[in-house]
Amino acid sequence: MDIVDARGLDCPKPVIKTKETVEKGCRSFAVWVDNEVASANVTRFLENRGFLVNKEYGETSIVLEAKLNTKDAVIRPERKGSLGLLLTSDKIGADSDGLGKVLMKSYLGTLVQSEKPPTAIALMNDAVKMAVTGSSEFDYLCELSDRGSLILVCGACTKHFGITDDVKVGIISNMFEITEAIFGPTKTTVVG
Repeated sequence: MDIVDARGLDCPKPVIKTKETVEKGCRSFAVWVDNEVASANVTRFLENRGFLVNKEYGETSIVLEAKLNTKDAVIRPERKGSLGLLLTSDKIGADSDGLGKVLMKSYLGTLVQSEKPPTAIALMNDAVKMAVTGSSEFDYLCELSDRGSLILVCGACTKHFGITDDVKVGIISNMFEITEAIFGPTKTTVVG
């Protein structure tokens, strides 16, 4: 069985190494990672491509055994839609006496009311702080998620700010998945 040793690699390298193995045509292999975020990212990537994934904990790693499900393979379709949104801050523009935060909250509130919410919303840099309970934008992100928007929260960013365990809306994600989700829709907008 092929082994992808992705321990000690920064996001999104575990997913990229796994993708390379899938592209070589491997139908059964193991991926070794050393943290839960990498485990979740790799598992989601594999499941979206029709693999069954079994997770086991070792002494120094998490072992993900992947096997292509040829019997009942259901490859999830790409998310196609009208708008991919990349938020890079929890403010819009310069934060002149709190105006930037007010504008961001208003922007998200307006998106909630829109007829077609964004297909995907990626939170990076300071924007990841909005995915934490108690942020003024949190409820709007929850509503957008409930309306079908895929909320992706940059795992490297949450790790940097020490808030990974505090994120309560969306999926802790990686640059590879964020790039695919944001540039899949017809139109991409960057705010922040």
